[in-house]
Amino acid sequence: MHLSIFSYQTKMNHDLVLFALTAVFFLAASIFWYSWVFKNSTPPPLPLPPGPRGLPIVGYLPFMKADLHLQFTELAHKYGPIYRLWLGSKLYIVVTCPSLIKQVVRDHDTVFANRDPPVAALVATGGLDILWAPSGPYWHDMRKLFVRELLSAGNLLASSWLRREEVAKAVGSLSTMIGQPVEIGELIFRTESRVILRLISGGGKYMGAEIQEAVAKVVDLFGKPNISDFFPGLAKFDVQGIAREMRDVVSALEQILDSIIDERIKTMAADGEGEEEDQRRKDFVGILLELKDQKIGGNSLFGPTQIRSILLDVILGGTDTTTTIAEWVMTELLRNPDVMKKVQRELTDVVGANNVVEESHLPKLHYLEAAVKETFRLHPPLPHLVPRCPAESCTIGGYTIPKGSRIFLNMWSVYTDPNVWDTPFEFRPDRFLNNDSGKKFSYIGHNFEYLPFGSGRRACPGLPLGEKMVMFLLATLVHSFQWQLPAGREIDMSAEYGIVMRKRRPLVAIPYKRDCQM
Repeated sequence: MHLSIFSYQTKMNHDLVLFALTAVFFLAASIFWYSWVFKNSTPPPLPLPPGPRGLPIVGYLPFMKADLHLQFTELAHKYGPIYRLWLGSKLYIVVTCPSLIKQVVRDHDTVFANRDPPVAALVATGGLDILWAPSGPYWHDMRKLFVRELLSAGNLLASSWLRREEVAKAVGSLSTMIGQPVEIGELIFRTESRVILRLISGGGKYMGAEIQEAVAKVVDLFGKPNISDFFPGLAKFDVQGIAREMRDVVSALEQILDSIIDERIKTMAADGEGEEEDQRRKDFVGILLELKDQKIGGNSLFGPTQIRSILLDVILGGTDTTTTIAEWVMTELLRNPDVMKKVQRELTDVVGANNVVEESHLPKLHYLEAAVKETFRLHPPLPHLVPRCPAESCTIGGYTIPKGSRIFLNMWSVYTDPNVWDTPFEFRPDRFLNNDSGKKFSYIGHNFEYLPFGSGRRACPGLPLGEKMVMFLLATLVHSFQWQLPAGREIDMSAEYGIVMRKRRPLVAIPYKRDCQM
């Protein structure tokens, strides 16, 4: 009996061991099989885009040239429509064709909705303004506030009297300089800055020279190559002193803004304004002060820092870039007399020979609008727009774009590509009026071969004001005066590369009264 039990237990133990061994075998086989299937079914990670090798540590930095838009185009001819550059410790991706640009600004717009602000920008705004703030609730609320409260159709219409006054002052000033050389860019900047400062302050004192010098310096520092941007670990040392320069310039700008804000606070307190204020005279500072202390972006409060940041965006966007494009338009009109005559003929037909231009005329000035659009194509103030930064790794054009890399959209290369534009280096406004493709090129970013103001979430929110100011001032200058170059002077078409691509040498022209004017 005991022997039988022992034999039964022995047999049972043997079966258990055999079962365990079999289970282990099948488990090991299953793990091996699944590992083999997974390994052979998962595609290998996609490579980075091609690009030049560069040197250890510094990458391609020693080979960078001053005219970066031209160099980027040369590299695209060698490496293709998407390529990479290591500049210091940062990876840069350059995209140069419309189909790939569409993937960035439309198909993966959410991923590429961030910026990688340079050190100069972080010093200037703390990354709290609309241009440089990272995508998220804070940025979304700030942008919505900017568009809804400041640049609504109602507010722009209510402030039209102000723009009319300042443009009339410019015409009056030019009328005293008939037959004398005028620096066009300085005239345009002076007018634009007066408009912007009055929009901000509702009038107030004008500090044009101070503003002009400070704005030009801020834009230059934004675009100046900074070793701290290529090697972030060196930022605390401020090797080139760019952060220090920016702090000094911004401090001067903030003093001007603070004086405007303080004056407006006193006025609001004295007048008890709000419901009874004349709507047409409501200025940006007054609107922003009414929004003070409300919640934005979840936990943040809309306070003095945010007010200054928005006002700084308005000043920079409404003066330097608009001045740059308006000066380029005048340059092309003087360089192409036939186009100038067509613009003036249209103005005479729409406005009337002896009438002044009004903003209500602007939607009917189709040929002038085409000339401005063509100028944006040939002389884009932002040849690479504002660089983007992916929030996560993704795939563009069959290549891996790593999280945190910096993305350049080389629009200048697209605008001068003969496969995209016929005779791309010719100034032909008619291409925006009649084209075989039937496309209607607008500023709002639906045509990926033409994005002067960007596209998607990070498109320029100041477009309505900027377009209105440029068109109104140009229409008035061309309708009111006949322009000629000084004797013996030729037009210089060279550009100075930067975050804003200005004319290298200012345009100088002489105003004369037009024969059709009173």
